[in-house]
Amino acid sequence: MAEKEHNEHPRYMFIFLWLAILTAIEVAVAIPEYSIVIKGILLIGLACGKAFLVAAYFMHLKLEKRTLALIVITPFLICVFLVIMLMPDITLESRLAEYETPASETQESNEH
Repeated sequence: MAEKEHNEHPRYMFIFLWLAILTAIEVAVAIPEYSIVIKGILLIGLACGKAFLVAAYFMHLKLEKRTLALIVITPFLICVFLVIMLMPDITLESRLAEYETPASETQESNEH
C-alpha cells in the first residue's frame, strides 16, 4: 500500500517542477525591454499554461467528466479573450504617455 502511494506523488513534483520552470521563463520574459504587445502575449500564454497545469493536476480536474471541464474552461476562455481584446487600449495608453510633453516644457516654448 505504501509503495502505491509513493508512486502516485512523483507526478505532483513533476508538475511543480514545470510550474517553477514556467515561472522562471515568465521572469526572463518580463525583464528585457521590448514590445509590450509581444511581452503581454508571451506572459498571457505562460500564465494560461500554468493555470492549466494547476487546474488539471492539483485541482484534479483531469479526472473529472468533460461537462465539468467545459464549465471551468468557458469562463477562462472568456477572460483570456477579454484580456487580449483590451491589449490595444493598454498599449495605446502607454504609447500616448511616452509622447506627451509636460506642461512646463510647453510654456517655455511659448515664451520664446
